[in-house]
Amino acid sequence: MQRIQNCNHYKMKTNTKTYLLENGIKPSLQRIALMDYLLSHRTHPSVDEIYNDLYPSIPTLSKTTVYNTMKLFVAKGVALMIEIDEKNARFDGYVHHHAHFICQHCGAIFDIDVTENATLNVPNGFTSNEVQIYAKGICSKCNKKN
Repeated sequence: MQRIQNCNHYKMKTNTKTYLLENGIKPSLQRIALMDYLLSHRTHPSVDEIYNDLYPSIPTLSKTTVYNTMKLFVAKGVALMIEIDEKNARFDGYVHHHAHFICQHCGAIFDIDVTENATLNVPNGFTSNEVQIYAKGICSKCNKKN
């Protein structure tokens, strides 16, 4: 995976079934395959990308199953839904403190570090449930081409 900075690597769970159970998710074969895919493909894939990559090996898989499973993973906190891409929701199995950068030329999404003590001043009386930080620009690979 390409990175802008050295974001702490998420160590893939050796036992995905246990990981899902620990997070209150019934581990069906499709859910295990989807979580394995998400944790091993740090490219922030869309539902279509996940489906297209897994369908050949899981012919019973549907896009609806992928979408509903990603929604479940997000609700249970084992995945993030990233809405940086205006065309598609993207998903990230790395749920620890970090931000994202999208290249406006090639469309690639990269993880970027955010310091643990970064603060956001939420007004008194407001409750923040989620914070997503995005940066947009041109990645180093596309900058080298130009």
